[in-house]
Amino acid sequence: MLQAELKKIYLTQLEKLRKTDDGIYRDALADIPDITTHAFVVCGVRRCGKSTLLQQFVKKLNKPFFYLNFDDLRLLEFSVSDYAILDAVIEESKSRLIFFDEIQAAAHWELYVRQKLDQGFQVVLTGSNASLLSRELGTKLTGRHIAKELFPFSYSEYLRFADTQKGIQSFESYFQTGGFPEYLKLNNAEVVMQLQKDILYRDIAVRYNVSDDKSLQRLYVYLASNAASLISPSKLKTVAGVKSHTTILDYFSYFENAYLLSLVPKFAWSQKAQSLAPKKVYFTDIGLIRTAGLTFSENAGHILENFVFNELRRKYGTFDDKQIYYYSDDTCECDFVVNPLFAPQCIQVCLDLNLDNTERELNGLLAAMDFFKVQEGLILTRNAYDLFVKEDKKITIMPAWDCFG
Repeated sequence: MLQAELKKIYLTQLEKLRKTDDGIYRDALADIPDITTHAFVVCGVRRCGKSTLLQQFVKKLNKPFFYLNFDDLRLLEFSVSDYAILDAVIEESKSRLIFFDEIQAAAHWELYVRQKLDQGFQVVLTGSNASLLSRELGTKLTGRHIAKELFPFSYSEYLRFADTQKGIQSFESYFQTGGFPEYLKLNNAEVVMQLQKDILYRDIAVRYNVSDDKSLQRLYVYLASNAASLISPSKLKTVAGVKSHTTILDYFSYFENAYLLSLVPKFAWSQKAQSLAPKKVYFTDIGLIRTAGLTFSENAGHILENFVFNELRRKYGTFDDKQIYYYSDDTCECDFVVNPLFAPQCIQVCLDLNLDNTERELNGLLAAMDFFKVQEGLILTRNAYDLFVKEDKKITIMPAWDCFG
């Protein structure tokens, strides 16, 4: 690649970034450190607002920066030999702050980033693959990185975007759309539908050499239609149309790495028991479920549970260090147990409590509270408040929107 060619790409991308709408303040902005000794890595699903977050960070720092987005057809053939040319373009820009967008598309980028850190540059990276947050990356960068996951708008961020107050009306709107910024700006579900197609093909089928992409799509649609449900790989071979249990596990890994969904394990003291138990599947955003699922009658209870998971994931979970589980014994289940080893929180989700389900929901929560020896539990609903006290245990019932808004 010629230096003039790379410089032209850099300048056109920079101009486009500067024209990008700053959008609403993202909560993750406060977590970006102003240091030069470590790379800061922002990872998340495509189109969740990573580039906009960079733009906000630039304005916060108010100093010159170099920006390059590797998810560009003109950089498709970028190779290791081109890093020397990139060095020259960066030097010409006279910037000591470097932003690399969609860095996973660049070959052997880890060594180059470490080199720039050694030279005293401040480096901020974004990527759409969870491997950027893995312990393997920590080894490649010799521990010199700080990572942050970014998701589509949370409910509280949606309130800022819509310039409205928390409450059942605003929550019902968010409950229908989810939080992908571009979807909300354009009010067009096609944005999310096309996004999923791009991820399934470009980021998964092509990247991992999946020859039978139809089976990949079948499994994905099935999972979207069964969000917040227990799944077992051995039972999904027929659904996907594959012969191998291992192939299903591979597909799960691809979906998680691309930030499309998360698999939540059952809590068990034994690692083996935990790995053998069915997992619950949750999608990164409600909008993915709404646009990919095939359910003909809405399961609003499962979508509410998925919403709660996403809010908990933002607060407690990371891809490589999960702190969110479900609890189950022979008779009942509790939807979420957070931080089970340190400060356990037991949370049940129920769309609407009524005579038919109240006892079941309470029993599941109380069983988890007994197991983890905690005195307070939480039931999150669509729009109900209440308080339940049994002996020394207190259960607060409140709307999910009030808990996270």
